Amino acid sequence: MSTGFGSGYSPIAPGTAGSIVGCAMFYALNLLYPTYFPGFGIDSIYFITLIVLFLIIGVKASHFLEKDWGEDPQKIVIDEIVGVWVTLLFVPYSHVNLLLAFILFRLFDIFKPLGIRKFEKMKKGWGVMMDDVAAGVYANICLQIYLWLF
Repeated sequence: MSTGFGSGYSPIAPGTAGSIVGCAMFYALNLLYPTYFPGFGIDSIYFITLIVLFLIIGVKASHFLEKDWGEDPQKIVIDEIVGVWVTLLFVPYSHVNLLLAFILFRLFDIFKPLGIRKFEKMKKGWGVMMDDVAAGVYANICLQIYLWLF
């Protein structure tokens, strides 16, 4: 799971590959639950629970794997999965919104503006996960503003 079901082994842009897996998993959830709307109500509780579950697994796995693979190894992409899901939280499902969430998250994850890089200093697997959660929060805010305006 920490390698995004193997996507972290991608020789080119493993973080992007992990984000694509996160988007694909979100898309699959939408196919399984056509009324699934991760915006409000009971569905958001399930989605938040899934995010928290993957976050906890990611922190534990990252802490364990950093001992062998080094600090914040590119092979670990569960953080990208969680980050893109945070971007999609409280956003109505559409293909366009999914694509926008992917693009916005990748931009924030790659460039790490607004203090995101500070989260990388956290220890025991938290740094691996929390910088992507922060990138997801910023991307979500931007997506919410875009949806509100347009």
